[in-house]
Amino acid sequence: MPVAPKNRVVQSFNQDGETRCVDVFMRPDGTYGFEEYRRELEDGRGWFAIGGYAGQQFVSFDAALHAAAAKVPWLESIIRS
Repeated sequence: MPVAPKNRVVQSFNQDGETRCVDVFMRPDGTYGFEEYRRELEDGRGWFAIGGYAGQQFVSFDAALHAAAAKVPWLESIIRS
């Protein structure tokens, strides 16, 4: 059985405390997207998607990043730093 192509994370942005992050990724078809993730450091189960944004498609990294900054309140300050 062939393996489906995977999205490639272009850049990941971590909130202070490393409990939330946003990944901006490129799909195999060349479109871009983003998702917000959360983790609880105490339970060790890893990252969970919480934003519901991964299905949105953008023509460029910059367009995806701009949309992510508009949707994820803490991201703008991370990008500017």
